Amino acid sequence: MEVKTSLLDNMIGVGDMVLLEPLNEDSFIVNLRNRFDHNEIYTYIGSVVISMNPYRSLPIYTPQKVEEYRNRNFYELSPHIYALADEAYRSLRDQDKDQCILITGESGAGKTEASKLVMSYVAAVCGKGQEVNKVKEQLLQSNPVLEAFGNAKTMRNDNSSRFGKYMDIEFDFKGDPLGGVISNYLLEKSRVCKQPRGERNFHIFYQLLSGASDDTLMKLKLDRDFSKYNYLSLDSANVNGLDDAASFRTVRNAMQIVGFMEAEVQSVLELVAAILKLGNIEFKPESRVNGFDESRVKDKNDLKEMCELLGIEQSVLERAFSYRTVEAKMEKMSTTLNVAQAYYARDALAKNLYSRLFSWLVTRINESIKAQAKTRHKVMGVLDIYGFEIFEDGDNSFEQFIINYCNEKLQQIFIELTLREEQEEYIREDIEWTNIEYFNNAVICDLIENNQNGILAMLDEECLRPGTVTDDTFLDKLNTICAEHQHFESRLNKNSKFLTDHSLPHSCFRIQHYAGKVLYRVEGFVDKNNDLLYRDLSQAMYKATHSLMRQLFPEGNPAKVNLKRPPTAGFQFKASVGVLMKNLQTKNPNYIRCIKPNDKKVAHIFTDSLVCHQVRYLGLVENVRVRRAGYAFRQPYESCLERYKMLCKKTWPQWRGPARDGVVVLLTDCSVPTEEFAYGRSKIFIRNPRTLFTLEERRRACLEDLATLIQKIYRGWKSRTHFLLLKKSQVVVAAWYRRYAQQNKYQKIKSATLVMQSFIRGWKARNILRQLKYEKRCKEAVTTIAAYWHGTQVRREYRKFFRANAGKKIYDFTIQRIMQKYFLGLKTTTMSPMDNTWPAKPYGFLEGAHTQLRRIFHLWRCKKYRGQFTEEKKAVYEEKLEASEIFKDKKALYPSSVSQPFKGDYLEIQKNPKYQKLNSAVEEVLLADLVNKINRANGKGSPRLFLLTKSNFVLADQKTGQVKASVPLPDLASVSVSTQSDGFFALKLKEGSASASKGDFLLSSEHLIEIITKLHHIGTTAADRDQINIDISDEFLVQFKQDKVCVKFIQGGPKNGNSAACKRKNNRLLEVSVPSP
Repeated sequence: MEVKTSLLDNMIGVGDMVLLEPLNEDSFIVNLRNRFDHNEIYTYIGSVVISMNPYRSLPIYTPQKVEEYRNRNFYELSPHIYALADEAYRSLRDQDKDQCILITGESGAGKTEASKLVMSYVAAVCGKGQEVNKVKEQLLQSNPVLEAFGNAKTMRNDNSSRFGKYMDIEFDFKGDPLGGVISNYLLEKSRVCKQPRGERNFHIFYQLLSGASDDTLMKLKLDRDFSKYNYLSLDSANVNGLDDAASFRTVRNAMQIVGFMEAEVQSVLELVAAILKLGNIEFKPESRVNGFDESRVKDKNDLKEMCELLGIEQSVLERAFSYRTVEAKMEKMSTTLNVAQAYYARDALAKNLYSRLFSWLVTRINESIKAQAKTRHKVMGVLDIYGFEIFEDGDNSFEQFIINYCNEKLQQIFIELTLREEQEEYIREDIEWTNIEYFNNAVICDLIENNQNGILAMLDEECLRPGTVTDDTFLDKLNTICAEHQHFESRLNKNSKFLTDHSLPHSCFRIQHYAGKVLYRVEGFVDKNNDLLYRDLSQAMYKATHSLMRQLFPEGNPAKVNLKRPPTAGFQFKASVGVLMKNLQTKNPNYIRCIKPNDKKVAHIFTDSLVCHQVRYLGLVENVRVRRAGYAFRQPYESCLERYKMLCKKTWPQWRGPARDGVVVLLTDCSVPTEEFAYGRSKIFIRNPRTLFTLEERRRACLEDLATLIQKIYRGWKSRTHFLLLKKSQVVVAAWYRRYAQQNKYQKIKSATLVMQSFIRGWKARNILRQLKYEKRCKEAVTTIAAYWHGTQVRREYRKFFRANAGKKIYDFTIQRIMQKYFLGLKTTTMSPMDNTWPAKPYGFLEGAHTQLRRIFHLWRCKKYRGQFTEEKKAVYEEKLEASEIFKDKKALYPSSVSQPFKGDYLEIQKNPKYQKLNSAVEEVLLADLVNKINRANGKGSPRLFLLTKSNFVLADQKTGQVKASVPLPDLASVSVSTQSDGFFALKLKEGSASASKGDFLLSSEHLIEIITKLHHIGTTAADRDQINIDISDEFLVQFKQDKVCVKFIQGGPKNGNSAACKRKNNRLLEVSVPSP
């Protein structure tokens, strides 16, 4: 049975802030610190999850944790982001409710990681399958691409998202992902041109320079040195813990998985490289006749390389940096740009180029991950957007103003949706709804977004009006129109406390946001809102041949010139936020509030002031008050009864009726005041957390009593079980002992009986033996007496004949017995002709017969042995016999050759295709062997093929098989060999023969005995030629062409091992060193 737990079990601090008592900002911070110190980084506010960034890896995101939170009630386990993700996914899958997960917090609080965890959990618990896995992989791999182009290292966070992201993940009716749509908000494009000290540009610039191959960088005309690019800050180019090279490989792989073509990836990298080159373009003033300065490009090398990357004519872009064309109705006017305006135009082009590239990337990813099916989809939205920003030094500009406006809208919808959710639950559970007082920030939103008098509307109006427009004129307009507003302050309005509040400097205004007062510096508001890109630059970009430029700069088309001013940045963001709010209001919200515990980005440090600041601007305490305005805690009747049933005897151990009736009986028995709770349709509502804690304390005490009772019963059961086991063991031991004793007694009786039986049987056997022996002796005595008696009678009868014939008969009998024994002894002789053993003669008179029998028997068994030979074997033995006659006791090599059969064809010339041509050129080969032909010049050998036929011998090349010499056997006069154990032999030719022109042959072979024997045998058997003379001597002459050389054999130790070595001593002497035997 599965044991279910609860949020209240083993709770460190308070797991749900709704139950915090007392509720104030200090207790809120203390509870967060207590849980953070115990690695509990998640805390609830009802259904809202507070996430503390631990700045280290914790073992709470394993596959086992995913399974633990899968299909579990939200409050069933300790707080975790997986619980919220599971609740949202199950509501979408089972109840067909579209969901949205809003993740907010300041930079470094862990928003991006939280969104990844939500997406990875949903990917883990939804369906499986090849197509589903592909969709999940594409959705997850879109994150590395967007992080590379949209994230940067800041003072607060090494991987800070510099844009807002909203992703709609679409599911089918089974809950399997089909695709998604990504929306991006307010990319911080000013970072492309300038970064604060200690911060970096967007990751992709550093990843490209660190991770791209040398070949890729060469094509992009880039260098790995960061210092060569003005747009890259150098003081924090390398960040500990960030491997830009590995991240670049990850981004390339992710783009491939998402569906980017290789050409598209190359186009994107070319644009990134062009932006780096654009930042290196510098300008110098050049005086004109009219007295005005005109900007000129200093070094045109970077401009040239940028134009080559984008496919733009250099002169077109150079002119766009020097002149600006202004069109009004039907008139055109060209004005020169000074150096400051040229730098402004350059940076504006860089920012627009990067911003539009980022938007194109989002659009391209959407094309790959969008759902293909046309049916209605269930949708889960994940919003990862920047939190409320307040810079302590007061350097809050247009970006912070826009971000804080977005957070005001999110706070507004958060309060509305939270109250609506509370009210719907009260109505659903039939609980009386009471209005809740809370701060409504709609008045602040109206101050910013009102179409008539809102700050954004006035900023747009100021940007559009003719005449001189500056940030100071914009501030004057604010002071005029917003002077009466209670949430607006400046030095000149009526709400200003200038006389006492010196924190409000010139060129600033202050807005009282829901999270606190924020001081904004108006410097740059107008320019950033205008976000102007000169038309000349747009048209120059449109003329580029690069594949993406026309998509990024459609307004540069000369055929579609639009004189209408493009919408401002504030107007565009306001419209995007409006669409986002409408989208969120159609979905069931789920909230994750991310908090960073310290500014040092290290683990185990909790800074109270920093956390308190974030708690305030996130409105978390206000959120708890809204949630607790009615009933602080609610729980289904079944869960409540299951948890507290031991507090009442009527409900313990099992309640047999409806769960609601059991809860009524339980609360009545516990004497809980009726004003502290209310009964809903399916839940019990508890007003005060203290009532819940009282029940928990009573439950804890009751569990201790129950534990004591269980221990008592268990110990009693354990003791009884032990006693019964001992008793059973005693019975078994006694039974085995009695059996053992009886067995021993039986064995003793049996042994004694056997001894007695053996003695009795022995006594009887001895008596019988004694009787039998007596009878046998009697029979033997009778037989002996009868024999003696018969002998006496015979001797008396034949005594007269014995003396005349006894000597001759005894002699014949003796000789017969000796010959019989002699012949029987000859049967042991073997039939092997090699066996020389023969029985010794027993007597001297057999000497002649003994010798003749031995000779006759040997001849007979040799004849029998020869009768078994085939014709081939006879020929071999004849050659062996002939070799014995030639070399025995003459050549030291002969004894080692006796046991080796004469094979003849050692090269298998008939089978080897290499020698097929050679085989066809000669007649039947009697012997084929590999020999060494000795060179008289140096005594070294060259390998040759030696072929012997009935009429001639042939020497051929080993590799090619080409015939080098063919000598008829009649031209061979003699063969000379040494008496040593070497393989050298000389074939001497007859003087005056046709073959003698080249001289004799000095050869070396491992089969010398067989070669000489076959040569001698052919000469012996041939009738038409003389017998070949065999000369065995350690010194002989060899005719080499016109010279005669002496070959001398000596015993010694050659350097190259155990084989003989030939060495030239002089022109007339070759010395062969033969190893000593």
